[in-house]
Amino acid sequence: MEERYYATGRRKTAVARVWLTQGSGSIKVNNRTVEEYFGEAVRQQALRPLTSLGVEGEFDIWCTVKGGGTSGQAGALRHGLARALVVANEDYRKPLRRHGYLTRDSRMVERKKYGQPGARKRFQFSKR
Repeated sequence: MEERYYATGRRKTAVARVWLTQGSGSIKVNNRTVEEYFGEAVRQQALRPLTSLGVEGEFDIWCTVKGGGTSGQAGALRHGLARALVVANEDYRKPLRRHGYLTRDSRMVERKKYGQPGARKRFQFSKR
């Protein structure tokens, strides 16, 4: 049986579950090709761990992504992909860590507060 590697990636409110197998380089996101699912710039961002290691055509990638928008989902896919590559080969850890792909980006949207129109913005103040 072929070896399958799994990892989870997160970014904002998006969660990506990523499975890797040795293969020809086909990438499926939610049962669609990565070209269909993401735009060009976002796709390059999501697949950055593969290009930085130079292993673009070596793995078949299958993943499910939910929550958030396209940018958050691409970030979650990048995080999950980097983690799965480390599960596949421990030697990838140092270069991926150096590029920052293994670090969970903890920035989240700050909640709106009552008595204000947004998280930090205030309603217009009138002195008189």
